[in-house]
Amino acid sequence: MSHMSSTRSKIFIFDMLNSEDLQEASKDFRYLLNRGYPRKAALELVGNRYGLISDERQLLHRGVFSDADSKSRMKKKIHIKRVFHKDFAIDGYNVIITLEAGLSDRPLIFGDDGFIRDISGLSGNFKKNEKTEEALQLIFDVLKKMKPHQTLFLFDSPISMSGKLAQEVRERLKIEDLPGDAMAVKVPEKILIGFSGIIATSDTSIIDQFPKVVDLAGYILSQRLKLKSLLRWRRKGGPSGRQ
Repeated sequence: MSHMSSTRSKIFIFDMLNSEDLQEASKDFRYLLNRGYPRKAALELVGNRYGLISDERQLLHRGVFSDADSKSRMKKKIHIKRVFHKDFAIDGYNVIITLEAGLSDRPLIFGDDGFIRDISGLSGNFKKNEKTEEALQLIFDVLKKMKPHQTLFLFDSPISMSGKLAQEVRERLKIEDLPGDAMAVKVPEKILIGFSGIIATSDTSIIDQFPKVVDLAGYILSQRLKLKSLLRWRRKGGPSGRQ
């Protein structure tokens, strides 16, 4: 994507978030979730009610959650400093893609649950690019500073070139003299069953399964960048995510 088209896309999404229709849609979506409506059906109902386009529905999907889910996830979210001398697992593509979005000034959403997410939906079509190395360097800078006991990078093997990326990360761990490993596996969540350490991700399905989670990408971006591309919902009452 060219710089000009990227800028136009960012402005377009910012305009969408400032839309009264989208803000009202977020309230209705949250209302339905708080009353137990299935997420997919609620999103379709609200999206159709307000005539939302795909990007607008993605903003809702990535950033709006029930009050109960938001509170539960906020309780699980811990500071990166707590990985010191602990086993640490990193949801590789989730963290890298979010970092790349921030580094490229692509829109990010600060969710009701306190986690920062990209809204591109690129995970299945991920391709290594010039920002990938920058993102990995930022991750390794944190690892060298926080000194986890072991670090395990997990990459989804169905995504093209995952094995090669895992190999590169393994070699990087050795060069940096950091104990750990990197694997390309079909379903990373299955590898994490019984894992007693801390997990880095903003993936809701993983967060909901584990007691201690770090928003590694959100932490790095908030420390290194001004995050001009970070979008937030306007909310009154209820839980609000803490950055």
